[in-house]
Amino acid sequence: MLRLAYGKMWCIMSDGDLKYYERFLAPVLAALRELGGSARAAQVKLQVLDSMNFSEAARGEVTPRGLPRLGKQIAWARFYLAKSGYLDSSKRGVWSLTEKGKNADLRPEDVRSIIREINAQFKPDRIRDTKETSQLSDVGDESPASQIDHRQQLLDTLRSIPPGGFEELCRYLLLVSGFEEVTVTGRSGDGGIDGHGLLRVGKLVSMKVLFQCKRVTDSVGSNVVRDFRGALSGRADQGIILTTGYFTSSAEQEAKRDGVVPIELVDGDRIVELFEEMEIGLKNPRTVFDIDDEFFRRYRS
Repeated sequence: MLRLAYGKMWCIMSDGDLKYYERFLAPVLAALRELGGSARAAQVKLQVLDSMNFSEAARGEVTPRGLPRLGKQIAWARFYLAKSGYLDSSKRGVWSLTEKGKNADLRPEDVRSIIREINAQFKPDRIRDTKETSQLSDVGDESPASQIDHRQQLLDTLRSIPPGGFEELCRYLLLVSGFEEVTVTGRSGDGGIDGHGLLRVGKLVSMKVLFQCKRVTDSVGSNVVRDFRGALSGRADQGIILTTGYFTSSAEQEAKRDGVVPIELVDGDRIVELFEEMEIGLKNPRTVFDIDDEFFRRYRS
């Protein structure tokens, strides 16, 4: 048995089956091969969970901080694969195989070797006098190190904003993403529609989009997607649901159903990525960001 210590966290690895995030390294590579070599993070995670036949109950488990446990473990598997050269880490939100990863066939002993090699780079004596020392705990069984602490801070900040403020924040996000004339309605009894906007595609085509905002810490299920689609009927070309939580696999499938109004699902991880890409509510960009409390203050009142 191999015992690895990182700050206050111990990761136990048996000599038999791989556990926790370790078990996902090979499936992530396989999923990306199935998806053509690259895909968005949410698509990869769904592919992995489907291929490993996880139950809906298992997919719904969350960490003490309200994040989907399996999704978080898959993200850490991606961390190790990127650090060891199997995935390209250059583009946010998109996971891509490198040449090394395209034909890799990782055995359990290969996975353990990768983890030992990467973990060695994050031992406390190598990161002394850096902020990373304070980030090594509070990750449970999921990872020995955290270099993206600002993402959790940002997600916690978004979840702390009142519902009305979160709707206005989503309006701002849509505007800076290229939408025009975005309006928050927030009327009760309107099928969960919180606002509408106009998205111009090129110079000649525009689409009316209705959106719904779900400021939650847990999952958003297929019933929410179905109810929202019912409210869209005859009123819009597309729908968007934005949440600080995450979507169940049945919700993802319902959103992609053929022959009905399409609905784009934007989960908490994707919202954080958008904030990073456009540097919204963040300042002092470097390896990590600081939360810009002044920006969020307007949405708390």
